[in-house]
Amino acid sequence: MTWDEVLETLPLIAILRGVTPETVVDTATALFEAGFRCVEVTLNSPRPLESIAALARRLGEVMLVGAGTVLDAASVHAAAAAGARLIISPNVDPAVIAATKALQLVSVPAVFTPTEAFAALAAGADALKLFPAEALSPAALTAMRAVLPREVPLIPVGGIAVEFLAPWRAAGAAGFGIGGAIFKPGLSSDDVRRRAAAFAAAWREI
Repeated sequence: MTWDEVLETLPLIAILRGVTPETVVDTATALFEAGFRCVEVTLNSPRPLESIAALARRLGEVMLVGAGTVLDAASVHAAAAAGARLIISPNVDPAVIAATKALQLVSVPAVFTPTEAFAALAAGADALKLFPAEALSPAALTAMRAVLPREVPLIPVGGIAVEFLAPWRAAGAAGFGIGGAIFKPGLSSDDVRRRAAAFAAAWREI
């Protein structure tokens, strides 16, 4: 599964913060069954590289496996070695973006302002994570969309609930990153599947 295919099918990124290697495959399988094709393991989770490696082995052909909360170039290389093909950060760090692109991976840094957005694009980012989205609004995305290149995917992340998809989408969102509304440590695979399916259905409705 490629980044372009994710954007074309169901552009929702499931953020697994706090997932463990023992449960990650079952969790991601539930997400896949709900229609998700992209999953991100944050590097501040327990033994995240083991989780990424497990996902890459078991689901790497049918899901795009990513690493999140990637803060330095060394972490980019470690995530790539484990099997991640998508690198997501909570900030704009040109060194992280450069390392990501040198490995021919997909770079999605987080931005909050147009200045950060243009800096990330100048450094080579493939898409922009609008974060934290709960501190912004669809109107802010509309304003940014007016000045940024039309082909650049903008992906709100942070506090995204099912009912927020339509207004953000109308403002120009290309997809969403969804964390706690889908996955929290301790949730069963059935709970994850049910929550993910609700987001998938909401996206298809809009």
